[in-house]
Amino acid sequence: MSLIGKLLGTLVNKGRLTLVTADGKRETFGPDANAKPIIVRFTDRKVAFDIVRNPRLGFGEAYMDGRLLVEEGTILDLLELIVGANRWEFGGKGRKIMSTGKMSEVVALFRRNPAAKAKQNVAHHYDLSDELYDLFLDDDRQYSCAYYTDPKNSLEQAQADKKAHIAAKLHLKPGQRVLDIGCGWGGMALYLNKVAGVEVLGVTLSEEQLKVARRRADEAGVTDQVKFELTDYRSLTGTFDRIVSVGMFEHVGAAHYDEFFATCKTLLKQDGVMLLHTIGKLGSSGSPDPFTDKWIFPGYHLPSLSQMSAASEKVRLIASDVETLRIHYAYTLRTWLERCEARQVEIVAMYDERFFRMWEFYLAGGIVMFENGSACNFQVQYIRDRYALPITRDYMVEAEARYRGSA
Repeated sequence: MSLIGKLLGTLVNKGRLTLVTADGKRETFGPDANAKPIIVRFTDRKVAFDIVRNPRLGFGEAYMDGRLLVEEGTILDLLELIVGANRWEFGGKGRKIMSTGKMSEVVALFRRNPAAKAKQNVAHHYDLSDELYDLFLDDDRQYSCAYYTDPKNSLEQAQADKKAHIAAKLHLKPGQRVLDIGCGWGGMALYLNKVAGVEVLGVTLSEEQLKVARRRADEAGVTDQVKFELTDYRSLTGTFDRIVSVGMFEHVGAAHYDEFFATCKTLLKQDGVMLLHTIGKLGSSGSPDPFTDKWIFPGYHLPSLSQMSAASEKVRLIASDVETLRIHYAYTLRTWLERCEARQVEIVAMYDERFFRMWEFYLAGGIVMFENGSACNFQVQYIRDRYALPITRDYMVEAEARYRGSA
């Protein structure tokens, strides 16, 4: 059996996969002859070598470049077959084969992300065409995990519920000053001002997002209450009653976790509350996915809960509430992928076929990582003073219901 055959023979332990090589030879893997057929074809002989040499990078690049074709089924079907057969909970040889090794994990822990490089990394992804994001995001452009009280809810409902869920954990009071670190297109900042009457400063490193956020604040007539700045959180001064950060911590980098939490403590008032929402890793955190790191989010790192705890504990921030959202992002990503596939012609016209395949692989890969891999979302509430919040969580439930009604 070929090297690629040995790899697939280990990875595919359920379902059925047929591989057609560049010279027309066919190999079939998987025990279930009655499973939904998935047929993959390599267009040149080097594809197999590139995948075997670095499976996590080579597989995605071969699909992006059109050298790996899914002739029956979809790229999502293929990824579900491979990752679903090697679920994180169950470990197994398949996960070990796909690993990039301990040395790359060590390197990831020490990668530096200074302000100039951080801005460049953010621009790589978030300064893409506004029209692209309009095609698949909700109207508020929430580009992070939604919160599904019911898997059947629309994306729009789930994103609105996410904002209410986060706002409730901040224990907001009218007139408070809130810092939004990594404010995106301004949706969360504008929402907090609307439902709770707070003043918000949103900071971002994306020039395109800043333009949109400022325009939205102007259109809402709240520029005196909701302000946006193009600045690194590390350069801020003053203090805030509340800090919220949604979908930004993934870009901080493991080498800067101590710096992040130390800065947040300095910016947070003694009786303040902080809510950090981030993609994370179940168990220990390893090296970044090489395809995502190279093509989608350069410089990113997904934290384990233990990494976050170790860094926050050093500055005596108290983790007053911790929630793990296990599959909410999978529901979110499925809708994003469906919308992108429905608008394929428009995305190709904006960029090209290669970009569309890259984007498709990114979204499909995200789905399987949340459904079967090691990815999850953490929402961690931090306080400086143990008396800063009520002693039960009832206030969250009451506020969340109120915000859903008022929004």
